[in-house]
Formats: sequence, C-alpha cells, structure tokens
Amino acid sequence: MKRIYIATAVTCSIILALLIVLFRFLNLTEERETLKVGFVYDNDESTSYTYNFSLAKDALEKKYGARVEIETCSNVLDDEMEEPLRTLAEDGCDIIFFSGYSELVKELAPDYPNVQFCQTSYMDMANQTVPANYHTFKGEAYQGRYVSGIVAGLKIKQMIAEGSITEDEAIVGFVAAFPTSELISGYTAFLLGVRSQVPQAVMRVIYTETWSSYAEEKKATERLIDEGCVIITQHTDTIAPAVACEEASEKKEVYFISYNNSMSEVAPCTSIVTSRICWEPYVLGAVDAMFKNKKIESAISGNVRGTDAFAGFESGWVEMLDLNLQIAAPGTEEAVNAAIERFKQAKHGKVDFVYKGDYEGTNYLDPSDTIELSRGYVENENTSYPTFGYVLKDIITIEE
Repeated sequence: MKRIYIATAVTCSIILALLIVLFRFLNLTEERETLKVGFVYDNDESTSYTYNFSLAKDALEKKYGARVEIETCSNVLDDEMEEPLRTLAEDGCDIIFFSGYSELVKELAPDYPNVQFCQTSYMDMANQTVPANYHTFKGEAYQGRYVSGIVAGLKIKQMIAEGSITEDEAIVGFVAAFPTSELISGYTAFLLGVRSQVPQAVMRVIYTETWSSYAEEKKATERLIDEGCVIITQHTDTIAPAVACEEASEKKEVYFISYNNSMSEVAPCTSIVTSRICWEPYVLGAVDAMFKNKKIESAISGNVRGTDAFAGFESGWVEMLDLNLQIAAPGTEEAVNAAIERFKQAKHGKVDFVYKGDYEGTNYLDPSDTIELSRGYVENENTSYPTFGYVLKDIITIEE
C-alpha cells in the first residue's frame, strides 16, 4: 500500500509539473493585447534621415492602431539621450527604437532588463558582446547607392553622347557629413555604380563635419558645382544640396541624386532618383515579436548575427523611389530593375561585384592600411554597420 501511495504521489507530481510547463507555454505564446513603444530621434522630421526613419512609426500605427501606444522624443543629441531613454523605459515602454549613434544605449540596457532597446547600428557589431535586450539593425545602404550610381552614370553617358560635356568632365560630387566607414562605403558604391556605365568618371567629396547644417551643405554643393561636378548626391540631413542643384540648373546642366527622402518636390527639374534604407521591415518585425512574446530576431526577415540584423533589396530593407523618367536617360528604368534583381539573386555574403575592379584604397583611419580590389570586397558580410572605409586612389578626391 505504501508503494501505491508513493507511485500516486510521483504521478501527481509529474502531472502537476507538466501542467505548470503547459501553463507557462500557453502564457508565453498567448499574444499580448497592447504594447507601449518609444521612438527617440536624433533630429526631427524636417530632416531627411529622421523623416525616413519616422515612416516606420507611421507604418506601426497603421498596422496596429490602438493596440500600440507610442511616445516620441525628437531632437535628442547623442550625448544628451540618457534622460529621455530612461524616461521612456520608466514610463513603461516595452520596446524603444533609437535612430542616433551613441554607446549610451548599450550601456543603459542592463538597467531595464524587461525593455528591449533597438538602435540603428553605429559600429561594427561583429564579435561584440552586448546585453540580451540590446539590438542593432540597418539596411545594406550600399546596394541602393550602387544602383543610384548606375542611374547617374547613364545620365552622364547621355550627356557625353549629346555633347553637353566631354569624357574628362564626367565628375560627380558628394556632400558628406563625416569621414566614417558608413559614408565612405556609400560614396564609393555610388561612384563604382557610375563607373559601371562611364569608366572614366571621378568623384570629389566635401565633408561638412555636421549631420545637419543647411548653410554648410549648400555652400559645399555650390562649390562642387563650381568645380565642374555634373551630378551631386549627399549623406547629410537637409534639403540644401537639392536646392542648390535646382538653382544652379538655371545656368548650367547639373542633376541631383537623393538619399533617405525624395527631393522631387524640392528639385523637380534636377532630382533623378532616390535610394533609401527602409526601416519598416525591422520595426514591424520587432514589434510583432513582442506581441507574440518571441525573441525579436526570430521574427526578422533578414540576416541575423546574434542581436544584430541587416538586409538589402532581397528583403525590402533598401528601396529605390521616384525615378524621374522626364530627365533620366533612356533605358534607366530597365537598368535599375536589372541591378536590383542582381542583388536579389546574389546569395548573402557573395555580393562581391560592387567593390571590385582595378582599384587601390587607403584606410581613412590608418594610412598604412591599404587594399586592392581585384578580388572584390564583400560589404555587410557579418555586421549591419558598413565597414568599407578605404578612399580609392586617383578617382576620389577629398576636398579641403
């Protein structure tokens, strides 16, 4: 009889344990009714970068409606973001998205283990040890830059054929904020896209040393135009380069390629196309994971390395917008579609056709570190942050 009691007790214990496990499983998989989501912007929606990022918030509101409560903090400088981040976390946000570049986000995450912190990547995340509730993400922008370069190259090719410029005048200009690998990666991909159509094309770059200064960006653009650049693009935040091109076009032929936000309204006569990082796939995927009590990375359609995620055209993380067929060269639309398809068909880690050719480059941080690209360089192979930081010899000039 004692053995029967013991067996019964053991059986009951096992059943109870199974019920507890089942309850926990059901509790974990049951979808949450509401979420509180925070957004922290390093600028406001009047600037291209922040406006582009805010489209993800709009998509979130459209998809979930009243199920998401959203709090937004704008114009938060990188060295001043601790207070707004803590405020959002302590106000009950379940997940916070930050568009700026600051180490503080990673440092604050362990203080709020029940809050997920998602930051646009600002450094090479490969082999980085980070808190479990800290995540980074970014679209593979170099893909859009390269396709934009093809568009620019076809226009220059047309200008040469029509006699508007000579081959020696195939010069493109780039207005850049800072000399970082992210920007160098972008303007190099753009130039190599141009050179896929016009092999003799060269580039001139001016750094403004600020992300957002209308005056500095316009002055830099005007200087590049005066120096003979026939197509301008940028990695800064204001509309100034587009405005400068539109104004200059009244006296000379010059065109503009935009980034992050279409400039077709600001520069209808000169803006040819736009490439943008599309933040919506990550933000919607991360919030969907939170609703379903899942790990964020399990719901992301892209390349995942730990808590770092990235993708290109193949997953909709990069887009081309507003191709202006009125001024684009004939055949541009077909060329754009073919280039995008080439990226989509390439296996991740095998896109070696962008940074490839008879080129040599020097690391912007270390002159003793050089590279030659005969075998190609694979960007975003293991990290969301762009790592190509080599200035190409002879074809890229950094203006003082």
